[in-house]
Amino acid sequence: MRFLVYNIRYATGHNNGYHLPFPYSGFFRSTRRKLDEIIDFIGSYAPDVIGLIEVDSGSYRSGRSCQAEAIAQALGYSHLVETKYGDKSLTRRVPVLNKQSNALLTRQDVVKHRYHYFDEGIKRLVIEAEFDSVVFFIVHLSLKFRHRQNQLQRLHQLVKSTNKPVVIGGDFNTFWGSNELELFLAATGLCSANPDGLPSHPSHAPHRQIDFILHSSELEVSKFAIPDVQLSDHSPLICDLDFTESFCSIA
Repeated sequence: MRFLVYNIRYATGHNNGYHLPFPYSGFFRSTRRKLDEIIDFIGSYAPDVIGLIEVDSGSYRSGRSCQAEAIAQALGYSHLVETKYGDKSLTRRVPVLNKQSNALLTRQDVVKHRYHYFDEGIKRLVIEAEFDSVVFFIVHLSLKFRHRQNQLQRLHQLVKSTNKPVVIGGDFNTFWGSNELELFLAATGLCSANPDGLPSHPSHAPHRQIDFILHSSELEVSKFAIPDVQLSDHSPLICDLDFTESFCSIA
């Protein structure tokens, strides 16, 4: 099972004039050309499940169309997409920001799905998608350390409430280092698909490990990579996951 996690920054690009003629001006530009490049990149790896962070679900930047839907249609996936902000968030009332979402795309059958929202932080969405033998969570954690720790506590509760192996992917914003996740990993028993701590941000000169794929012990990683591609300020994470022989014999 190949899993790809990618913060695509709403397909607004990175560097090469992103901050011209004024800082972050690229955030407001049309995304069509860059989205086509992202579609070609994702298609070249043919993942079974895709976790997309920072997806435009219908602002003027994307021509009022949903980027997750466009990627799904181009590559033959089904998709789940939802705004990152809670129902009571003022951000839902702000144009452009109210179309900022996360998504999960897959070619496999989803048994059921739920959208959870953390109680703290601006970025609050957790996408839960249950498959026959595994449950996926897609997350984008807060920029504030205290909020992240409280969000991880809630994510721990979600993981413990499942009765299947778990995979979590997303942008954890661990600006204080990967040790922010030590208690969470110990409490859940999850493992990182990137044990060497390879960085993924910023994509032009990676030196931060803030994007993660975490998985239950019933799964093992046969291949992990962070491709050198600069279509966003984040590099994508790709891993091949297989069930362990001991789990297969029990199942």
